Amino acid sequence: MTMLGALSAYVVAKQAIQTADILQLPPSNLRRELQHLPCRFHVKQPTHVFQILATHGRNQKPRMSAFAVPDGNNKAEMGSSLDDPVLVLSKSNKSSKDPDVKVVASSSHSQANFCPNSEQPGSQGTLLDKLKAVHKAVHLHILASEQWNTFLLKLCHRNYLVSATNLVHFLALKCLNLEQLNDDLSSVGLLNLEIANSHILASLTAAIRLLETLKLNSLNTKENIGPGIDTQNRIDQLKNEKFTVHTMKKAFSDGELLLGPLQHDRTTHIMVTVGQEALGSEMLITDLIKMGASIIRINCAHGNPSDWSEIIRRVKRSSQLLEKPCRILMDLAGPKLRTGKLKPGECVMKISPKKNATGNVIFPAQVWLCHKGAGPPPAHFTPDAALFIDDQEFLSKINVGDSVRFHDICGRKRMLKICRRLDVFSGTGYVAECSRTAYVESGTELYVKRKKLKYPIGKVVDVPSIEPFIRLRVGDLLIISRDRLCEQDELPGPTSSAPTIACSSGLLFDSVKPGDPIAFDDGKIWGVVQGTSISEIIVSITHAGPKGTKLGSEKSINIPESNIWFEGLTSKDLTDLDFVSANADMVGVSFFRDVRDIVVLRQELEKRKLQNLGVVLKIETKSAFEKLPLMLLEAMKSSNPLGVMIARGDLAVECGWEKLADVQDEILSVCNAAHIPVIWATQVLESLIKSGMPTRAELTDVANGRRAGCIMLNKGKHIVQAVKFLDGILDGSSIKM
Repeated sequence: MTMLGALSAYVVAKQAIQTADILQLPPSNLRRELQHLPCRFHVKQPTHVFQILATHGRNQKPRMSAFAVPDGNNKAEMGSSLDDPVLVLSKSNKSSKDPDVKVVASSSHSQANFCPNSEQPGSQGTLLDKLKAVHKAVHLHILASEQWNTFLLKLCHRNYLVSATNLVHFLALKCLNLEQLNDDLSSVGLLNLEIANSHILASLTAAIRLLETLKLNSLNTKENIGPGIDTQNRIDQLKNEKFTVHTMKKAFSDGELLLGPLQHDRTTHIMVTVGQEALGSEMLITDLIKMGASIIRINCAHGNPSDWSEIIRRVKRSSQLLEKPCRILMDLAGPKLRTGKLKPGECVMKISPKKNATGNVIFPAQVWLCHKGAGPPPAHFTPDAALFIDDQEFLSKINVGDSVRFHDICGRKRMLKICRRLDVFSGTGYVAECSRTAYVESGTELYVKRKKLKYPIGKVVDVPSIEPFIRLRVGDLLIISRDRLCEQDELPGPTSSAPTIACSSGLLFDSVKPGDPIAFDDGKIWGVVQGTSISEIIVSITHAGPKGTKLGSEKSINIPESNIWFEGLTSKDLTDLDFVSANADMVGVSFFRDVRDIVVLRQELEKRKLQNLGVVLKIETKSAFEKLPLMLLEAMKSSNPLGVMIARGDLAVECGWEKLADVQDEILSVCNAAHIPVIWATQVLESLIKSGMPTRAELTDVANGRRAGCIMLNKGKHIVQAVKFLDGILDGSSIKM
């Protein structure tokens, strides 16, 4: 009978149910070993092979194998083959009688008559027979994987049971080499199996039914399907069960429980990270929500509860006033290695006009001048500098066309030409132009000269300190110290010692060894550990920008090849979780590496009775990527709305830059199968946010990001413009065009 191959493969697979667990396989790995079966069969269709191939010893040389070939009368013929295996499943079995025997399950194709173009006239039915048999074998393999993992699936919360089962189906399908099968499906007008991630079983059963219909139309005969493998009955049964395309789409739409409903024709949310800059601008959050942001992210690694409370208050107020829903995600800092605080720089502001190559001014610097309580300039105006004055009364006497004069910190006479007057949220401000470079500090006196008389207008206040940094070049040495505060803010001269930066984590000093590569600030700077001690690590810089790269405070440190191990939730995380649960809609979990970290998180959520708090798992380590399916199944044991963030900064450093594209696609596939929404994060439209102009590569990146449920933008000078630009890209009519 034509189903002999599928039946035999299924029977053999059933013998391995007790020892094989498909979830122990990394989803990206197609070769593993299955140790258990004493028998060696493989069953061969006229153009397709299902086999169990025995190998022996470390060299994996094939031993004897047997197969059955259905002839034209549907009778099996016995033979042998040593085809190379293309699918290998693994599970060790200490009770095996022959420890050197490894049994390999494989699916391969006969090169002679596999190609549809080589079929003889009237052989279309043979091709359909083959495709149907292969489809049914894959179908049975997936059903077996579901049975193998019944225990894990029963532990999942009822809200996630359908999605978890589809994830198991997806992982089982990923273990098979379906390249040739997909080509053959395309030859008869059917879509391949690799794009049906969100509804695996429903797509398989539908394909089988279509193939059976094609066969009936081709041969005008009814096929007799053997007892015990009545796939048509299984298809009809599935119509009334939970694994239909409609049910799967409904499960995927449950992602709105985490991210909220989408507005208008949009298919993707926009998330924006905000920090201290939101406190200095009364209108920033309002403008972000107005331009299209539907989620605001706060990073608990920066700021304090007082700052977070004020940001959340402004988000809720703006959302209510604009009548646009906006959710709040708060990221726990996690056990991430970061550089320590550098000594604050001088409180000096540089006002610098644009100059050409010869040093001549081509465009004066734009300066915002206002009372310190008036707030920032309007969203449509982006100045080069902002000066806040302490005296509102004298400031109000300025007229457009006046020249405001002052002496900068070098004692040089400088002038601000008043060009425009603008009304802002809580006062009045002025746009001024400065045609010569000036350095201004707090206390600088401003005055207006009329008819040879000076009229003071006030003093400059609240000039921020210069952000401290260390500039590193290739070949430089850097010392990482346990001390909490380092005083250097620039690379010292050749006569002084190497620059020093702090890192308070003792795990770093206990885990690294000479020769280990080390990266800073999401891989902008790379080095090699030259030496270690209890209190210091000496690093030789191997990669930096041509003119050096700045390394500042609270920047990431990665040691991808070390065996450093962190606790899943730090004591700070547990404290912050109490604040997050009372004020935010979602909590982001950073730098988890193992299923045990998810277990701890679930326990903490259950202890606080936070069944409705959304949970976002940030994938930023190699270990988290490799164990993603198991960690999703563990997280699905709770009812909390679940999501995944692809944190591409640390992930690229951990997994390798050249692998990032494949890694992020794999994460999207796994989450799509599990019906889990994905947040596309890190360096999205970064050039636009920082300079006001996007690169072409960034536009392509955003287009790829439309496959995710949410795209995240980081803070920057032109963030409002970037949100508006991204909203235009994500607009439904734009996508249709």
